[in-house]
Amino acid sequence: GRISAQVDRLHLERHQDATGQFGFLDAIDDRAVYTALLQSAETWLRAKNLKRVRGPFSFSINDEMGLLSDGFDTPPYPFMAHGSPYAAKHVEALGYTKTKDVFAYDFDPQNYKATLLSRVYQRALNNPKISVRAIDKSKMNTEIATIMDIFNDAWSDNWGFVPFTKAELDALAKNLKMLISNDYAAIASYEGVPAAMVVTLPNINEWFAGYGGKLFPLNWLKLIGKVIAKKPNSIRIPLMGVRKKFHDSPLGSALAMVVIEHVRRFHVGNGMTKCEFSWILEDNHGMRNFAESAGAVAYKTYRIYEKNL
Repeated sequence: GRISAQVDRLHLERHQDATGQFGFLDAIDDRAVYTALLQSAETWLRAKNLKRVRGPFSFSINDEMGLLSDGFDTPPYPFMAHGSPYAAKHVEALGYTKTKDVFAYDFDPQNYKATLLSRVYQRALNNPKISVRAIDKSKMNTEIATIMDIFNDAWSDNWGFVPFTKAELDALAKNLKMLISNDYAAIASYEGVPAAMVVTLPNINEWFAGYGGKLFPLNWLKLIGKVIAKKPNSIRIPLMGVRKKFHDSPLGSALAMVVIEHVRRFHVGNGMTKCEFSWILEDNHGMRNFAESAGAVAYKTYRIYEKNL
């Protein structure tokens, strides 16, 4: 088995809750192994004078998070956790209780409700105050900074929120530049000011299917071809947000639909047949209502646990 224990200093600075974290939890189906792993993490966190442990976060809330509790019958999208169905029973038996669920939504980009997105998209763009554009990869650092500025504002009131750091932004820009083309991300502006954004990722997990975990001797050539073509059958939407001042308003909904529809049209034109929105907090009713109004269905649940130390 394996586990990590970590102190997220940015979390403590923002939330002041004396909470440490565990992550990367995986083990054989044996209670004694889970006991040894979690007790080791708890002991380490107590020595740091922390009062609570929460997880799994691998390593933070902005990375992989949650223990998969529903949806084992389908493979994970990139950067989404996956695990064994027996893990939850062992964690719960050791005194851990649910603190929050987050959901992944399955979206058919060609379903009948896509016409609703299309109508809203056209109506919104008839408003001279609203515009939408693809990102410019030649200015990736600047574009990512704009996207993250919107994200940090849009998500600032969400449970457990920790803003992205500059180092994380630089790493994200570098990775995205390799994986995506311009139309994988979109920014909508209102009165010339960036107000909403979306970022999509190719489902690189499907690119590796059938490789048996090996790139050599010839699989690396196949992979390079897929990276160059950037035409996956499925994509994941890991980042989407509308500035806080537009929340709970018709304008905010329109801005959200504008960026989603922009990338949907691009991907459908390139052969996309499936899409995942993930992750979405269980009590983020605005985002859940938006996803469901577009025809998306919650199909995976990830549970975050905590325990007093």
